[in-house]
Amino acid sequence: MNSWQYYASTLLVFWGVNTIAVWALNLQFGVAGIVNFAFIVFQSVGAYTAAVLTLGPASSSGYEHYVGGMNLPFPLPIIAGALAAALVSIPVGLLGLRRLRSDYQAMIMLIVSLIATDLASSQADLVNGAAGLFNIPQPLSDQLNLSQLDYQWFYVVLVAIVAAGVYLLVRWITSSPHGRVLRAIRDNPETATAIGKNVTANRMVVFVLGGAIAGLSGALLASYISAWAPGSWLYPETFVYLAAVIVGGRGNNLGVLIGALVVPGFGEVTRFFPQLVDPQTAAAMEWIGIGVFMVVFLWFWPRGIVPERRHRFAKPTQPDVGQPASTAARV
Repeated sequence: MNSWQYYASTLLVFWGVNTIAVWALNLQFGVAGIVNFAFIVFQSVGAYTAAVLTLGPASSSGYEHYVGGMNLPFPLPIIAGALAAALVSIPVGLLGLRRLRSDYQAMIMLIVSLIATDLASSQADLVNGAAGLFNIPQPLSDQLNLSQLDYQWFYVVLVAIVAAGVYLLVRWITSSPHGRVLRAIRDNPETATAIGKNVTANRMVVFVLGGAIAGLSGALLASYISAWAPGSWLYPETFVYLAAVIVGGRGNNLGVLIGALVVPGFGEVTRFFPQLVDPQTAAAMEWIGIGVFMVVFLWFWPRGIVPERRHRFAKPTQPDVGQPASTAARV
């Protein structure tokens, strides 16, 4: 029974973290139309920042070598992870969002992702190279003094609280006048520019905010699994989140929440398949399934499981001929 509780609580933590991440990507891609193939980079910046601010100073004779080690109390490392990702997103956004079409922006983001992965893997003194960081202390584990299973459920509640706060933030943005501006920029940037909207500035705001939320999700995830390495954030991981947005419903916060459950959940379903093939082929089934999901939904249900709601505004009533406008309004 305890093993099933441990398994269920682990899945809930991952679902919560994935939901936070897809809300960030939906804000960028689903609402603002930014094809951010470097999304996983900002999640990783948050993860590494939270790790080095929790592990303490690196020892020259130890197995881990990294820059900027400290031992800050919770929740400062998590907050710092979000802020660091936001800061990193500023130069990336200035490079990729100005004077470039959306397809060129996607190429720039993909190149940034490849460069960041190679940099983290090759520079052993930066974040411990390809081996990554490990033995990251879990938040409040010493202070709470809980059993392993009880701490699992505590972390489920922690992630749920953070996810609720992120949802309220993204819902406020997407339902505000600024959200309507972002959708107008997504659908027709030339028209948005013609009516006086600064396309680059509006996209930069949402790009930085999405980067901060991505860093928050990465900090929560690294603190939970107590490790983070370049193998955890290769560029295909971005396509998992992208598939969740497409399958769930681009631009719909509830839809992408469902997508965050359906798409990564396919990888868990494959664990229960009969072992009819070798383990390496079985592991590849997850990526095959994600690809099939994207193709099927793009072909048959391009708006996703829960499509984005189209807001329609009532036409103003026209006064009758010969009747004063004020009288017509009262009628």
